[in-house]
Amino acid sequence: MTAPFWKTKTLEAMTPAEWESLCDGCGKCCLSKLEDEDTGEIYWTSVGCRLFDAEKCLCSDYANRLSRVPDCVGLTPQNVRTITWLPKTCAYRLIAEGHDLYWWHRLVSGSAETVHEAGISIRGRVKAKETDLAEPDDYFDYILDDEP
Repeated sequence: MTAPFWKTKTLEAMTPAEWESLCDGCGKCCLSKLEDEDTGEIYWTSVGCRLFDAEKCLCSDYANRLSRVPDCVGLTPQNVRTITWLPKTCAYRLIAEGHDLYWWHRLVSGSAETVHEAGISIRGRVKAKETDLAEPDDYFDYILDDEP
């Protein structure tokens, strides 16, 4: 039996399709995060990106997200090792750190729904969209106690 690609390939060696399939669909990347300028500490919010479809837990314009949302971060094999706010459960982070995928990841379970069933995704937990907020200080009303 052949081992799955994420156990045998580096992130850099993956095909574009393999790379994209690593995304578990949790939606956490699409939440606004605040960073303390003095400490570098990251504060998660329940505010979704303007392109985030909270019902489907997907970007509504994934192909054009980087041009439509100036602060959207496109993940690459190079930058996943340096982005401090990637969720602890993120497959890109896990593989970069030499860990395996969790049981609920669609590549392991065979279903895109297990990430939601396991309570890992932010489906149903987005309280506002960034376009709903008038002032930068409004984000403070949506700070979460911890990573979702």
